[in-house]
Amino acid sequence: MNLSIDTKKKNTYDVIVIGSGISGGWAAKEFCEKGLKTLVLERGRDVRHITDYPTAMSNPWDFPHRGRSTVASETTNPIVNKCYAFEEATEHFFVKDNDHPYIQEKPFDWIRGYQVGGKSLIWARQTQRWSDFEFEAPARDGFAVDWPIRYKDLAPWYSYVEKFTGISGNRDGISNLPDSEVLPPFELNCVEKHIQQKVKEHYRDRQVIIGRCAHLTQPNEIHTQQGRGQCQARHLCYRGCPYGGYFSSNSSTIRWAAKTGNLTLRPHSVVHSIVYDEQKQKATGVRVVDTNSKEMLEFFAEVIFVNAACLNTNLILLNSTSSRFPNGLGNDSGLLGKYVAFHNYRGSLTASFEGYKDKYYYGRRPTTAFIPSFRNVFKQDTDFLRGYMVAFSASRAGWHQGGQEGFGAEYKENITQPDDWGIYMMMQGETVPKEQNHVRLSKDQKDAWGIPQLITSIEYDQNDEKLLQDFLMQGTEILEKSGCKNISPYDSGQAPGLDIHEMGGVRMGKDPKTSLLNQWNQLHHCKNVYVTDGACMTSVGNQNPSLTFMALTARAVNHAVSIQKTI
Repeated sequence: MNLSIDTKKKNTYDVIVIGSGISGGWAAKEFCEKGLKTLVLERGRDVRHITDYPTAMSNPWDFPHRGRSTVASETTNPIVNKCYAFEEATEHFFVKDNDHPYIQEKPFDWIRGYQVGGKSLIWARQTQRWSDFEFEAPARDGFAVDWPIRYKDLAPWYSYVEKFTGISGNRDGISNLPDSEVLPPFELNCVEKHIQQKVKEHYRDRQVIIGRCAHLTQPNEIHTQQGRGQCQARHLCYRGCPYGGYFSSNSSTIRWAAKTGNLTLRPHSVVHSIVYDEQKQKATGVRVVDTNSKEMLEFFAEVIFVNAACLNTNLILLNSTSSRFPNGLGNDSGLLGKYVAFHNYRGSLTASFEGYKDKYYYGRRPTTAFIPSFRNVFKQDTDFLRGYMVAFSASRAGWHQGGQEGFGAEYKENITQPDDWGIYMMMQGETVPKEQNHVRLSKDQKDAWGIPQLITSIEYDQNDEKLLQDFLMQGTEILEKSGCKNISPYDSGQAPGLDIHEMGGVRMGKDPKTSLLNQWNQLHHCKNVYVTDGACMTSVGNQNPSLTFMALTARAVNHAVSIQKTI
């Protein structure tokens, strides 16, 4: 590419951030707030807060198919249709199967959201801190590599991002689920409180808590300064929240960055690769394909943050080849794309509960009850590694819509009564990173932008099967001890990926021979490139991961700014 001096100057920034989702939005906010001219590259379209949430205030009867996906959509998009949040009201925030093809060497359901804000518009918003039981796990249990950081390194950054993001919940005093900076919690309903009490009576190692989630139950000044308001408990979150009640890049970090005047946001920009300068021995810029013009462009910066979401971050780095790095940027270890892990969501249980028929609940709460991991926490006490969180909720099924015998006032009164109580319980299990679980680039198949397609080769193993069976057994026992009836365990058999919690491939570590990133999320061999999204994770824990991505990002930006003149 031949660039004029004027063009290069025009395309030069202090920082380039690749991706505008949860971690990319945080990187943009932090850099812009610190006075650096920041370019955010987003491969999808622009989505502006409130303006571009077209279904946020729609009623069920406003949709041609009452919110349900059509047969044509399910046939054309069999992968994304499996996602719990994909429906007629939200489909515009998801990547359709044919829009960005990939090659499944083993079944893998890759759920993506290509737009400004990324999947922060459609995430489940559950937020828990890691503890040292997670950071020390690989070294203790002999898998992956030792994390180069511990909880104390991240604790102040958890607090920092929690205060800005807004996390509702309690301070529960659980050693393997450290307390967060919280707003008032949502409330467990009467049946959930009943189960909470029964768990307390029967188990010493288990505790039922209300889920901590990124929703504003009582906004503080920092939240109103962002233009955000209180959560309305509508549970229409996946359409985009016009109140800003839940955290997203669109309602929070991207808007905050824009207010500084230091942000340049460029949508429709598919990153092809990162440019490495052999003489300077550092990355100097990013190659981009403009999705409208198909033109290849280059942008330049002293610091580059890669936050394209786990698998796309792996793809970009694998495609960033040079004489110095023929197998991908920073890939001297040969481990780029390997040790990808995820959360095991296959297990669930349903049950019924008799009683409390005179009780109901208010609103559509955006979180559930949780039981933090109780397996293999303080010591190895099972024949499988690691553990799982349990999430459950109790609800009364929809109001009767007819089909009953009767007539007149009595009949109308009967059909206004809710059904009996039902319980739904699910697992969020930790999987152990393995070298054979990997992604790589196709040698002969490319996408619409001339970039090699990604090959996914990721699967469950025997450890995952044992963990699943333990959850089904323990979940059944918990429900039985709580007086539930008609307990039905279920294994969905779903492929990896549908959890949307894929992590790894560009893992952190102490030794450049066995990892890609150091303790500050810098590439060992190209220190002006940072990775702070899911790709950086050495192991996956059992907690929802997004809060950890945010904290790692804020910490890494602080480091990058502090040493900018030396890299």
